[in-house]
Amino acid sequence: MKKSILNTIVWVSSLLGSSLNTIVWVSSLLGSSSLLGSALALSANASEGEVLVLLSSETSMELASGETIETGYYLNEFGIPAKALVDAGYKLILATPKGNAPAVDQKSVSVNYFGGDETKLQSIKKFIANLPDLNDTASFSEILAAGLDEFDAVFIPGGHAPLIDLANNPQVGEILRHFNRENKPTAAICHGPITLLSAQSEPKAYYQSLTTQSPVQAKNWIYDGYQMTIFSNPEEQVFESTLNGEKLNFYPAAAMSQAGGKMQFANAWQPKVVVDRELITGQNPFSDTLLAEKLLEMLAEEPNIKQ
Repeated sequence: MKKSILNTIVWVSSLLGSSLNTIVWVSSLLGSSSLLGSALALSANASEGEVLVLLSSETSMELASGETIETGYYLNEFGIPAKALVDAGYKLILATPKGNAPAVDQKSVSVNYFGGDETKLQSIKKFIANLPDLNDTASFSEILAAGLDEFDAVFIPGGHAPLIDLANNPQVGEILRHFNRENKPTAAICHGPITLLSAQSEPKAYYQSLTTQSPVQAKNWIYDGYQMTIFSNPEEQVFESTLNGEKLNFYPAAAMSQAGGKMQFANAWQPKVVVDRELITGQNPFSDTLLAEKLLEMLAEEPNIKQ
């Protein structure tokens, strides 16, 4: 009997939002205040679902000359959408190719990406630092071995690091094909969309052609013809101007267009998010909040998306 009442408390509370006040109110209505502690414990463990977050294992990117620069994920591009997902009740599962701790690009630890708000920057830093398993992420091999059916969406933050080990990775391709086939939300921001290039027959060969300036056609790319965006050429040129005369191996926007992406861009540094079927892409760091909103909207509509 107690179990039945307890389940009723949690179920009704979930329908009404699962807030502390709601759980207390439902418990009192059912005359079950003695089970309040158990109901709160169950509610705390409840989740809207799980979102897989793909991050790079790498911290150093080679430039066209062979010189290298330090890189990683951008703090706001990871933190703002990730916190929005957690606040909405989703559990994040962090994964990298090697199963190691991803690194933040120190250039992104700036109030410039947080509307000049130092408090917001520090809040996001603390949020990311406290994420479970941040320093011991799942490897892609482990994720694939366990299966992907449990995940409701996949999210790919930016920073230049995805260009190194996510854009040419057959395991990433296998992961993305699952979400594409199942019409599950797939969100990527800034340089994160370069990861989509892995979902073709020969991602390593295509990537190699980009770095050697000898273009080849993408083969069986699942996103061919999709509307999308990524860090634009004018924005990349601004970044490149900070490299003391060094050049990138290729421009991501050109690589996506060459593969068959139907690219859309706002003016440099303006927020821009493009939604096409299950795919959500954001152009630059300043698209973080908008991308989070679109991802949560799609997750809320997910049963309809799958039909």
